[in-house]
Amino acid sequence: MKSIKSQQSGFTLVEIAIVLVIIGLLLGGILKGQELINSAKTKSFAQDFRTIQTSLYGYQDRFKALPGDHAGVATAMAGPPPADVAGGAGTTLGNGQINGAWNSANATDESCLVWQHLRKAGFSAGPTSEGAVDCTTGAAYVPINADGGRIGLSSIMNITGMTGSFNICSAGILGKFAKQLDTQLDDGTTNTGSVRVALTSAPTVAVANAGILDGDSTVVCLSF
Repeated sequence: MKSIKSQQSGFTLVEIAIVLVIIGLLLGGILKGQELINSAKTKSFAQDFRTIQTSLYGYQDRFKALPGDHAGVATAMAGPPPADVAGGAGTTLGNGQINGAWNSANATDESCLVWQHLRKAGFSAGPTSEGAVDCTTGAAYVPINADGGRIGLSSIMNITGMTGSFNICSAGILGKFAKQLDTQLDDGTTNTGSVRVALTSAPTVAVANAGILDGDSTVVCLSF
């Protein structure tokens, strides 16, 4: 009797090549998708800074006063916020500055009142303190960025060495986005210029690019 040869099944070289091509396309698509997501997030962070600047200047142009520091806000618009009679940090309203830390939790600090005034005037979306919501309630009231970090505005420079009349700070931004932001908005060097980056663990000290890892949590501040 003739022996029957067993046949072994398997992938041909062509089939293996096709599978490898498909895997390569899938990986490429995933990486490209992640790149697009990262780019969109960086643009969102940058837009926060631009929008707040525009809102501040718009308010100043309309009322000839600064939001948060507006001494005449009670008569300038209907239904004024309830906490607009006293500024923060031991000052009075109307001194040409937005007093209080950018991340203040004191409902009467001007850096908290600024959001009430901008929102009441229609320059920014969000709640006012009329419904018992203010800086003491955190994320329910203050603006947040695409990663859920707090955004703040103040005349007090948060990072040592920064100069200007105001600074906008945005917290909880990963290091890789912080460096991209500096490139988009400033000189690309994270410890010089109008945009500076500090680690969340030391939020008042600007760090050079080499000292910021992609996964680090940072605070990014823009002075103007």
